[in-house]
Amino acid sequence: MAPNRRNPKSAGSVTLLLIALFKLTKGILLLIVGFGALKLLHRDVAAAVAHWVDILRVDPDNRYIHRLLTHVLAVTPAELKAASVGTFIYAGLLLTEGTGLLLRKRWAEYFTIITTAGLIPLEIYELIHRATTAKYVILAINVAIVVYLIAHVRRPRRQ
Repeated sequence: MAPNRRNPKSAGSVTLLLIALFKLTKGILLLIVGFGALKLLHRDVAAAVAHWVDILRVDPDNRYIHRLLTHVLAVTPAELKAASVGTFIYAGLLLTEGTGLLLRKRWAEYFTIITTAGLIPLEIYELIHRATTAKYVILAINVAIVVYLIAHVRRPRRQ
């Protein structure tokens, strides 16, 4: 093979590695959020939020911060507990996908297609009700992952 030509197998490996790292990063971030929610469960939420607003030097009168604070302070302990459980379940799903893809397991490719494609309708629903640039970006990434992995699993495997 000429040195200036890209090896398609190595390009596919890099893409799978990037998808795995994306899934693992999201999973780790969700674990952090889940533990943070559990930590808030046994604290005065208003005091904890006020502390972070002070540390981050955020203007609490800013309308976006005020809206966020209103939502955060309205969360009940039961809702916080349910959200943390859901966060841990989703983190486990993402960490399983990422680890399986990192280890180049075929089951992980199918698992990632099914789980990622299954959540796309929820992402579209969220976009319809509260569209943000971040949601569009995440939807585009997830659609690209599903399309890539479907094409990838349809290719014959080389030994």
